[in-house]
Amino acid sequence: MTITANWSYPTAIKFGAGRIKELAEHCKAVGMTRPLLVTDRGLAPMAITQNALDILEAAGLGRAIFADVDPNPNDINLEAGVKAFHDGGHDGVVAFGGGSGLDLGKAVAFMAGQTRPVWDFEDVGDWWTRASVSGIAPIIAVPTTAGTGSEVGRASVITDSKTHTKKVIFHPKFLPAVTICDPELTVGMPKVITVGTGMDAFAHCLEAYSSPFYHPMSQGIALEGMRLVKDYLPRAFADGQDIEARANMMSAAAMGAVAFQKGLGAIHALSHPVGALYNTHHGMTNAVVMPAVLRFNRPVIEEKIARAAAYLGMSGGFDGFADYVLELRASLGVPDALSGLGVGTDQIDRMAAMAIVDPTAGGNPVELTLDAARALFIETI
Repeated sequence: MTITANWSYPTAIKFGAGRIKELAEHCKAVGMTRPLLVTDRGLAPMAITQNALDILEAAGLGRAIFADVDPNPNDINLEAGVKAFHDGGHDGVVAFGGGSGLDLGKAVAFMAGQTRPVWDFEDVGDWWTRASVSGIAPIIAVPTTAGTGSEVGRASVITDSKTHTKKVIFHPKFLPAVTICDPELTVGMPKVITVGTGMDAFAHCLEAYSSPFYHPMSQGIALEGMRLVKDYLPRAFADGQDIEARANMMSAAAMGAVAFQKGLGAIHALSHPVGALYNTHHGMTNAVVMPAVLRFNRPVIEEKIARAAAYLGMSGGFDGFADYVLELRASLGVPDALSGLGVGTDQIDRMAAMAIVDPTAGGNPVELTLDAARALFIETI
């Protein structure tokens, strides 16, 4: 092993119940005078969103919102968001919501200052250096779910509406200047979203922990993130008003996203094409394919997972951990197969081809070949 790596850790995080009230002061602190709040259609009319707009308006920062955001945000949403940003004379973005609102909001702030197409900034090599830095607008992130961790990330996942391919768009300036993690905003999440986002956080931690790359800080964060999900996701599922459980799940989500700069893997590589083609919930898709990928990676990660199992208080080493994943999924109502999410067998070859070129595939501990991806899809559908 060559112990050489580039590490980066996240931004200022304002964590705690009720801290949404600080939104306006943080906007002003980063120079915003007319922010655009970007969220998804479902969240737009909800009380937590209207309260955030009230806070901005009361501070003299206007009441502007863009909510034309799909569950898997795409380039069409992005183009419309950038137009709204320019038409409204905005100078910053409040990215508000789950992964879709956060990813689209960050991308709007980024693309507002670019002349090249968004695909020129895909997370490939040093493509991010093509960007014009001066035009990137400041970002405040406010997560309302506990899963993606996009609030502490330097990338957005945007779907190409022409090819139906999810692409990771990267730039260091995607990282929000300030993140407000207020667990009270997650109290109203439906059970199915609590499960999907919580399993997404677990997948991030598991894949980061399993990744072969050298990053001991991320590995440690991923391990503790898995513990938080193990201890608190069942509680958040059982009682959505459990603010302690909601808070710890917000921590786990952020930790997963911090950790996965160490790498992701085949769980995400399989999940991305499924989401792009069938519009499934990303975290729930991760949860469905997780056991099959664990088994696929076992020859390389068995000892490492056994150490994780011991830390998490599970007996039985790798088998104990794998059994726990199955039991957790069952207790939360996760489907056993992708068919339970509406995925058919008609596009297996296409999805396998998409999976092996997904940026996350390179972080898998076992090489994800075309035959392997196809076999995994057959097994999980």
